Amino acid sequence: MATLRDIRRKISAVKKTQQITKAMNMVAAAKLRGAQQRMENFRPYAEAFSLMLRNMASGVEPEIHPFFQKAEEVKKVGLVLMTADRGLCGSFNVNLINAAYKFIQEKAAEDIQVALTCVGRKGRDFYRRRKADMPRFYVDVWNKFDYTNAIAVGRDVMGDFLNGEVQEVYLLHAQFINVAVQKPYMVKILPIEPEAAAEGTGVGGEYIFEPPVAQFLEYLLPKYLNTVIYHGFLENAASEHAARMTAMDNASNNCKDMINTLTLVMNKARQAAITKELMDIVGGAEALKG
Repeated sequence: MATLRDIRRKISAVKKTQQITKAMNMVAAAKLRGAQQRMENFRPYAEAFSLMLRNMASGVEPEIHPFFQKAEEVKKVGLVLMTADRGLCGSFNVNLINAAYKFIQEKAAEDIQVALTCVGRKGRDFYRRRKADMPRFYVDVWNKFDYTNAIAVGRDVMGDFLNGEVQEVYLLHAQFINVAVQKPYMVKILPIEPEAAAEGTGVGGEYIFEPPVAQFLEYLLPKYLNTVIYHGFLENAASEHAARMTAMDNASNNCKDMINTLTLVMNKARQAAITKELMDIVGGAEALKG
């Protein structure tokens, strides 16, 4: 049985851990407010941009731009996987990594290779240890919300698609539902399929182009893809902070429960020690009387 000194040391250590988890919870909550505000402000723009492009794409021929052209045979696809740079956020990173792993297994069953572009240290470290095909990665990009990060990722994946290195490109990130729920979300970003994209969007509007449509799409489509990727950045960042805030709140509650349990154990041990001393005193007194 542990001594009173050992139990007191353990209680002190748990209290210090609780202070750390409470501080991390408050930091995550402060960061979440800013990340959630940016995400909610950008979401209507991204949805309106996507709706406009789908309506526009439904009225043009696929040959007008390479981003609309579907390969006859798919041998290799690209996957942009977004994870966090740090842990201590519950199952946030694990869910994203598992979703990517499941996708890779499904493509492997179809004899299709997957080239990974990892955004975040956790995803990079996981697949680097497993010798996955990872031509590039990005780390330390979550400290600030910079649109140039989305442009850099978009430029690389668009280059791979145009060069024929991959025939399809997918984006996997966490979707922010609410503070308690964040789910992996995968979207196919290349090639853009007008027929499939136009389903359920209602009646498409007619657009008058100036300059001509081919020149206009040459300018618009890269910006659209950058917008989709940047939207993924914002959703993933808000989800990470929400997951970390929830995890640290649970950790603080667990520390509280552990402190209560250890306090009961300490009180029982102290009472047992007092009882033993009293019995020794009474036994000694009886021995003297005898």
